[in-house]
Amino acid sequence: MDKSAAPHPAGLIASLGAMTRNSLGLLLSRLELAALELSEVRNNLLRLVVVGALALMASWFCIAYGTATLVYLAWETMGWKILLVLTALFACLTLGLALYARAMIRQGKLSLPATMAEIKADRDMLL
Repeated sequence: MDKSAAPHPAGLIASLGAMTRNSLGLLLSRLELAALELSEVRNNLLRLVVVGALALMASWFCIAYGTATLVYLAWETMGWKILLVLTALFACLTLGLALYARAMIRQGKLSLPATMAEIKADRDMLL
């Protein structure tokens, strides 16, 4: 037997210390995973906001010029009714886009699936 190797302390205190070290290591690895996923979500959210803002601005210009053209072309035949038709059209479009955005949020694109799965697995293992 090798006499240079230090004997491992045995007993309840040593076991509790090892368990505490392992638990802290597990907690640290889960926090690192959560931080990594949060940075990815933050980057995706920032990209989504920038693209959404640019698309919204382009849409406003398109709607404004298109509406002005339609009103100009249809004013002779429809008069003020063309404004009512366009208002109804834009109201329906707005409702459809709002429902689509809500569906995207409900799909959980901004959640932390890997972190939540690991935490659930840890909880199940410990209980």
